[in-house]
Formats: sequence, structure tokens, C-alpha cells
Amino acid sequence: MGCDSNCSSCAENCSSRTAPQDLHENLHPLSSVKKVIGVISGKGGVGKSLVTSTLAVTMNRRGKKTAILDADITGPSIPKAFGIHERAKGNDDGIFPSATETGIDIMSINLLLENETDPVIWRGGLISGTVKQFWTDVIWHNEDYMFVDMPPGTGDVALTVFQSIPLDGIIIVTSPQDLVSMIVEKAVKMAKMMNVPILGIVENMSYFMCPDCGKKHYIYGESKIDEIAEQFGTKVLARLPINPDLAKCVDEGRVEMFEGDYMADAADELEKL
Repeated sequence: MGCDSNCSSCAENCSSRTAPQDLHENLHPLSSVKKVIGVISGKGGVGKSLVTSTLAVTMNRRGKKTAILDADITGPSIPKAFGIHERAKGNDDGIFPSATETGIDIMSINLLLENETDPVIWRGGLISGTVKQFWTDVIWHNEDYMFVDMPPGTGDVALTVFQSIPLDGIIIVTSPQDLVSMIVEKAVKMAKMMNVPILGIVENMSYFMCPDCGKKHYIYGESKIDEIAEQFGTKVLARLPINPDLAKCVDEGRVEMFEGDYMADAADELEKL
């Protein structure tokens, strides 16, 4: 009774004040994105950008329109993996993502800098705001799957992505080391706290296939990924080997040309969404 709709000066515990608030940002009016998948890890150096790139390439080869939102503002590497160096363009309506050779749409801070090697020395608020703008101000046209390449850890940007972008699920990237269980647990707990489904785990640098003897060598020790996945009630989506040919394709900006099908099982899982 007598409500003036000014909750900031009200002490009542009505539903308008106590109901969970939806903090998701709206897409650009001209955009259309069907499914959004976050690619995360609790630590750096495990290959999130590699996994993001190969996932996008795999889904694109299956005839899906795919996109990558590079949310790693201070360490962007997606444009280099695809050999994109020119700056993104836009008009009064918004910003247009750059397209790769096979038609994958990409937006990254490196596509907006005057020089792609310029460091981004920004505080957290500005970085988080930029990630939101990549969702709200970029015109994403008819995307079946968007992959969000997130920075390592569970800090500002990860929280911004979880809160601002309606994720349909996350994929956790790990490496075969003893501390992986703890790192995975951090990512799992954050996803559960933010009520985002965990689609599965990808283990990068899982093994090395010797070209001479044809045997698998576990450079970082025997994989424990199956036990970890079981512990957290999720699936192993892929095991990526240490492959110099794949690394060379990424370094040369030709990740789309790599012929491996490491992500086939992960793609099958994504198509079930």
C-alpha cells in the first residue's frame, strides 16, 4: 500500500526487493545468438584459447554459424590464431565482428587497438565494461554457437561474463598435473554458485604421440581426468595431445586449416543442447 516504486528508500521486504535480480545484458537489437558457451579455467597457460578456437572450427565444419567473443582483454590471442590483423569496423548501428577465412565471426580487443601489440593497461571496471560491450554493442548475425574465451581465474571478468551474458553452459579446460583437481574444483564451484551448467572437461596437453614408435607418452604424468570428471559429476569431452602441427597452425594464424578431429565428442555434446 502506498508504494512509490522507489526501492532504494524502502525498508519493506516485499517480493520486488527480495526476488533474485536478472543482471543479464540485452543483445544488440540486430543480433541473434542461439547458444552461448563459456570456456574457462581456474589457472592460466592450460590452452583455453586453443580449445575455444578448435571448438569453433569444429562446429563451423558441421555447418553451424559460429562466433567467438574474446573476453580475455589483457591477453587476447584469438585473432592471431585465425590470422586476423585488420581492425574491426562499424557504423551508427554498432560494431561488426571480423570474419575468418571460413566465416567464423570474432570480436577481440586486438581488433580495436591501433597496434595489436599495444598492451591493455586498464583497471577491472573498464575491462568488465568492455566485455559487456562486446555482447551489447556488437552486431552478431545469426550465430548458432558463440564461444566466450575467458581469462584465467575467477575474478572480475569471469564474474561479469557469468552475470551479464546468458550462458547455456561452460567447458572447463585443464592440463594433466596433480594440482588440476583443485583448479577444476574452483571453476566447478563458481559455475554452481552462478547456476550455470557444466558441459564437461577438456584436457589439453594430455599426451604426446611419438611419430617414430607410435606410442603415447604422458609428458606430465598419467592423466587423472576421468577420476576428476567422476568426482564432480561431469564428462570428459576431449583429450588434446601435444601436437607440434596444431601449435604451428595456431602460431601461423591457420588454425582453421588443421585437420584433426579432437573435438568431435565435444561437438556431439554441444549439438544436444
